[in-house]
Amino acid sequence: MPHYESEPKIDTSAATGDWREALFRDGFVVVKGVLSPEKAQGYQKRMFEWLETFPYGFKADDPSTHGKEHLPEHMKGGMYHGYKVQHEKVIWDARTEPTIIDAFAKLWGTDELLVSFDGMNLTLPTKDMKPTTPWPHVDQNPNRKGMQCIQGILNLAPNGPDDGGLVVLKGSHNANETFFKLHPETKGAGTWGSMDWHGFDEDEVAWFKNRGCEEIKVCADPGDLILWDSRQIHYNRVPSSGNLRAVMYICYTPASFASKEDLEEKALYFKERVGTTHWPHANIFRQEDKHMRLGQPDTYSRDRPAFEPEESDLVLKLAGVKAY
Repeated sequence: MPHYESEPKIDTSAATGDWREALFRDGFVVVKGVLSPEKAQGYQKRMFEWLETFPYGFKADDPSTHGKEHLPEHMKGGMYHGYKVQHEKVIWDARTEPTIIDAFAKLWGTDELLVSFDGMNLTLPTKDMKPTTPWPHVDQNPNRKGMQCIQGILNLAPNGPDDGGLVVLKGSHNANETFFKLHPETKGAGTWGSMDWHGFDEDEVAWFKNRGCEEIKVCADPGDLILWDSRQIHYNRVPSSGNLRAVMYICYTPASFASKEDLEEKALYFKERVGTTHWPHANIFRQEDKHMRLGQPDTYSRDRPAFEPEESDLVLKLAGVKAY
């Protein structure tokens, strides 16, 4: 039986005296300096090294190889979800950073957490980079009430107003439930799986803007952690500034939120090094590689990450393999 109705929720009316109040009010927040700039630079360097493991000719120190013909398959300018990237050691090392875990533990009131098996974004500004069409969406089914998932971006490069990055409709999380009540035809019938994703057309976005939801490009420094409510309308855009975008998508929720069946499936996917979604405790479904590149069948594939993660006690608990 679906258990989203009984999942614990954050009391967003509570006074916390810190960044959580901005998250509750605006639907997003930038938590400053979660990692040092030096540590952020180190992760960025390792992401470039990951690109160099492919047989397409990419070299980090040679800008002439930074075009899509030298890169593995990606979407929206630089979003990587294939090739078992979700379980690369560099991403698991970031997921186990104490300061990142501490931020989510502070939010949820527990350090017994699961982490999402999500990918990364390394958008390299090149001459062939074209603006992407906005794809405003939410990642929480309207049948789920309240704040149940907070998505995260670990930002690893300077990210200003003209750089590629996250765009949100500030405060749209507060209007989410009302929108779906007034527009039942858009609601969808699902509770799990891909039905937790809903895209909005221009008229629907205008409905939110007419209610005071301002469109904001979120800016952040290297080592900052961007958090946003899954009910918040958001999308990403490619750089218009000529600057690099480097981020990892990292999200945690309490292990107690997960059903026994979801934990078993999550543990299996970890062992098989399969990616899932933004959700750590739900939406546990296999994200298959498309095995396409540059519009053609990809000549290269991977069954395992290039660099395997260390299966430490913490990693196994965050992956749902080992109980707390």
